[in-house]
Amino acid sequence: MVFIAWSSLASLVLPAGATPMAPATASGASAPAEPVFTRARLVSVQKEDGNRLYVRLKLLPSSKLPFTTQRFKVSDRALPTGIPEGSWVKFTARHMDGENTLTSIQLTPECKRFQPCD
Repeated sequence: MVFIAWSSLASLVLPAGATPMAPATASGASAPAEPVFTRARLVSVQKEDGNRLYVRLKLLPSSKLPFTTQRFKVSDRALPTGIPEGSWVKFTARHMDGENTLTSIQLTPECKRFQPCD
């Protein structure tokens, strides 16, 4: 039977000067990811299903989808206040309670065609 010590195995597998990686932790020691903002045009703000507030946003086309209008439940009624219909926005959303839910929204300048957007 042959036994190989971890230190000697690591020296065989890793190049000279490299250190072995620390094991991954379940707590996720890395910093939380920055939110990803999506650009869209605000189509409408409506009350539906009793007293729930929804917004309809026309998303910019991507390589796989043409222009698409999606409906999002509003988590905080104060989010869409002061944003007129038809204006360009950046927003974040999450899938909560079985629905797409708007978590943040802000006005932004229109993204011109063939021009870089922030």
